[in-house]
Amino acid sequence: MPKDAAVEEFARLVRALKARDGRSYEALGRRLSVSASTLHRYCSGATVPEEFAVVDRLALLCGADGEERRALEAAWARADGARRPPAPEPEPEREEPEPEPERGPEPERGPEREPRPEPDPAPVPEAVPASELAPVHARVPGLPSGRRRRRWGWAGVAGGALAVVGALTLGAVLLPGKARERGAEPPVPPPLTWTVASHLWQNGCGHTYLVERRPGPPPEAADARSWAVARGAVHGGETLVRLSVQGKGAAAVVLQGLHVRVVERGTPLPWAGYRMDEGCGGAVTPRRFEVDLDRPRPVARARDGYDASGEEGRTLPAVSFPYAVTAAEPEELLVSARTAGCDCRWYLELEWSSEGRRGTVRIGDEEGAPFRTSGVAGGPVYAYDSAGRTWITGEESGQGG
Repeated sequence: MPKDAAVEEFARLVRALKARDGRSYEALGRRLSVSASTLHRYCSGATVPEEFAVVDRLALLCGADGEERRALEAAWARADGARRPPAPEPEPEREEPEPEPERGPEPERGPEREPRPEPDPAPVPEAVPASELAPVHARVPGLPSGRRRRRWGWAGVAGGALAVVGALTLGAVLLPGKARERGAEPPVPPPLTWTVASHLWQNGCGHTYLVERRPGPPPEAADARSWAVARGAVHGGETLVRLSVQGKGAAAVVLQGLHVRVVERGTPLPWAGYRMDEGCGGAVTPRRFEVDLDRPRPVARARDGYDASGEEGRTLPAVSFPYAVTAAEPEELLVSARTAGCDCRWYLELEWSSEGRRGTVRIGDEEGAPFRTSGVAGGPVYAYDSAGRTWITGEESGQGG
């Protein structure tokens, strides 16, 4: 794989993790002990982290499974290898021949002299008892005595121990990721599971999509998601989300609350709206929540549902938290999120408790990305003419219902 392609592939995986989580660069950076700008450079491919640990912590934070983490590590290894320049090969050493010493003229020999007589050896001093020998350093001015020297020795040992402790403490401060990496345990999965459907139409027919270019004929309601994804369509005015929740075992999981988190706001898209008004079905509305995304702090408010499948129909009372689910007793919720004044990206957060544990799960669309809903910005709104097989201009009625 080329160098640039390896780095871009790694950056793409990091961007996907960040998009799945939905938090800002600053919020994620605080959890990972890196700056927001550093995390942004990882996502853009401007740089590759020196170690995989920080990216692995990001993967765990964003809920990646073991297979995703292994693929991420392999991509990091390729990008890291592409980032490092190849080491230059050492030049072979050449042995230089040693120059021969220059020979000068041989000195002339003088007349031979008679050998001098060797002097008598000096007398060997008598041995002195060891008790009478004083330390040499005690006779040298300025050096400490033996007792002071021993204190200095202990001080040196204590100073060395303090230096080791200081180095370990400094390492723990400067390298918090390493310390956490050795002791961190993988997060325990929540005791519940859920499925999401985010391309629903009111009663199976009424919905508006914003599309940048004129699309082909509208799809059947069952094919709405693939039709919208292929055309880059965005929910116009309203997004309907069906959330099915159940426990993983016999133990009850108490759902404590449903919250809304808007992670990005922009001006409504200036695209044309296309109404899906064909093939209306029966009016069955499960437990329902309404969300006004234009509020500074959107809240999921419970509303009554309605079941028109019988002869007279019946009202489904609004759900109130807390309530419990199990594997045998799931619950289905319908969230209707509307906006007129923003292009909003948002998540749902479901708060739960079970058997002494508590937690919150973040819920996005079928791919784990934020839901996206944009107000209809006053552009043309089209309805499909089945007879003429073309889109014709129609009057907008409501915000996307």
